[in-house]
Amino acid sequence: MKKLYYSIGEVSDITEVEAHVLRYWETVFDELNPQKNKAGNRTYKEEDIETILRLKELIQDKKYSTEGAQQVLAQGDEQENETVPISVKKDLKEIRVFLNNLLEKL
Repeated sequence: MKKLYYSIGEVSDITEVEAHVLRYWETVFDELNPQKNKAGNRTYKEEDIETILRLKELIQDKKYSTEGAQQVLAQGDEQENETVPISVKKDLKEIRVFLNNLLEKL
């Protein structure tokens, strides 16, 4: 279910990254800069979620430091070697969250 904007809670569910970690990453990585609405709430776009999934992979899965992850993002070429593109991973995670929510309602 594609949307134009996602709340921090939705992004946290999709990416399985806690909201406080997302807020911290915003301070460290220039690539992650969600807009805020009139109420001051963060609004994430598809590109932001893809960046978060990339950061999660680098920092939590591959155990890069934040400085190392910044260097990899600046180079931008390591993502091309992946077997499953980040955008596909994001879509699959979003579908999983939707199905889990649907299952809870049954």
